[in-house]
Amino acid sequence: MGILNKLFGGSAEPKEEKQLPWIPLNDIQQLQHIAEKSKTKTQVVFKHSTRCGISRMVMNQFVESYDLNENDLDLYYLDLLSYRDVSNEVGYTFQVMHESPQLLVIKNGVTVAHASHGAINTVDLQKFV
Repeated sequence: MGILNKLFGGSAEPKEEKQLPWIPLNDIQQLQHIAEKSKTKTQVVFKHSTRCGISRMVMNQFVESYDLNENDLDLYYLDLLSYRDVSNEVGYTFQVMHESPQLLVIKNGVTVAHASHGAINTVDLQKFV
């Protein structure tokens, strides 16, 4: 069974889950703060639907490939099902049509890049730092 486990990814040891420096986005008041902070530090919002398998898959890929730290940018997590009003306001404030999952990169108070679904993982966040 050892060979089969190696071939098919089975492991006796649980894989440690990578933790990102998420900042919960759960209040409309935070959007003005994000816009203001974006004048000195890149702000990123990840909008996630907790009931969507595609959203979960994209988020897992994003987490796995994320290689920046808290000093590079601020990374906000928005559970758009729990905070639908905040999600709607993100679209109005940063002038981006709602999609899910969705990633917004904000600098100087405006969205400089955004992507949804699989395209999220093609956004090179390093170039916005």
